[in-house]
Amino acid sequence: MSPDFSKRRERLFRELKERKLPNLLVTCPHNVTYLTGFTGEDGYLFANQGDIFILSDARYEEQLQEECPEDNVFIRGATISMIDATAKWLSAQRLSQVCFEAQSITLAQWEKLTGQVETVQFGSSSGVIEGLRERKDASEIQAIERAVSIAERAFVSVSAMLTGDMSEKSIADQLEHSIRKLGGTSSAFKSIVGVGARAALPHGRPSSKRIDEAPFVLVDWGAKEKLYLSDITRIIVTGKTTSKFQRIYQTVLSAQEAAIRAIRPGILMSEVDAIARGIIEKAGFGKRFTHSLGHSFGLQIHESVRLAKGQERPLEADMIVTVEPGIYIPGIAGVRIEDDVLVTKSGNRVLTSLPKQWDEIQP
Repeated sequence: MSPDFSKRRERLFRELKERKLPNLLVTCPHNVTYLTGFTGEDGYLFANQGDIFILSDARYEEQLQEECPEDNVFIRGATISMIDATAKWLSAQRLSQVCFEAQSITLAQWEKLTGQVETVQFGSSSGVIEGLRERKDASEIQAIERAVSIAERAFVSVSAMLTGDMSEKSIADQLEHSIRKLGGTSSAFKSIVGVGARAALPHGRPSSKRIDEAPFVLVDWGAKEKLYLSDITRIIVTGKTTSKFQRIYQTVLSAQEAAIRAIRPGILMSEVDAIARGIIEKAGFGKRFTHSLGHSFGLQIHESVRLAKGQERPLEADMIVTVEPGIYIPGIAGVRIEDDVLVTKSGNRVLTSLPKQWDEIQP
C-alpha cells in the first residue's frame, strides 16, 4: 500500500490554519520524507497556502524526479550552502512572515538565515508535523508490521544458532546480517545485547562477554524495512537461573501484560505507565524501574508519544507504542520485555508475537 501524501498535506495545512501559522519551513528530514516521500539526506520543504516546495541540490535531482515527480523543486547551486540557498529562495518569495521548526535547526543556522532575510519576520514552531505523525495511516501500519515480521524472523533464526562461545557483539552482528538477508534495510538501531549482569544496563552496547558466562541474555533489537522501524526486547534463558531472577521476570511480565490490557483510546498515557509501575513497586522493585514505560515509533525509533509520568494526554486510535517495563539490579541482572502495540478504535492489537511466558523461554 502506497502512502497518500495528499491526505498528509491536507492535515498539515489544516493544522497550520488551526495554529494560525502562515507557512512552515520544514528542516527535519523525517518530516520532509513524511510529506513527500523524498528520502535524500539534504532537503528542506516549504509549505505555504496549499503549496509545497522542496529545496535540495543537484545530487538528488534525478531522485526527486523519481520520488516526488509532481512537486515544485528548487535546486541550489554546488557552491552555495543549504542555508544560503534557502535564504535566497525565501527572499525571492517576498514573504512577510516565515515559521520554522525550532527543534531541527541550529542556532548558527537560524542566525545565518535571519541575518540574510531581514525583510521577513521569523517565528518558531514546535511539533507541528510530529503531532501529525503520531497517528499512523494504513500504509504506515502495514510497513511497521513488515518491520516487525522481519525482526521476529531474524531473532528466531539467530536464537536457533546460539552457542556458548558467542559474544554479545556476535549476536548483534548476526541479527543485523539476518535482518538484511530477510529483506530488511538494516537494524532499526544499534542492537542492545546484555549477558547476565550486563543486562542491567538499559542501553548497554554489545561487548565481548560470552553467552556461557551467565544463564540468560537480554536482546533489544528492531528491523528497518525501507523507511519504517520495529522495536522488540526479549530475554533468552540459556541455563539454570535463580528463583529471584524468575520472580523478577514474572514481575516484569505481569506489569507489561497489565499495561497492554489497559491500552485503548482515551486512557491517559501516564495512566498506562502507572499501571505497570504500580505492579513493579508492589513487588519491591520500584526504584529499579528507571525509565518510562514506552514510546511511539515509525520513521524514527523515538517519536513524540510517551507512556510516562506527567504525560497527561490520551492515547488515540492508530497510535503505535512500545510497552517495555524493566527491572535493573546493577551487578546482578536486568529484565526488560518489550512489545509493539497498535491502539485500535476499541482497544489494542499487539503487533509482536514472539514467546515471552516463563515456560516458553526455557532452554
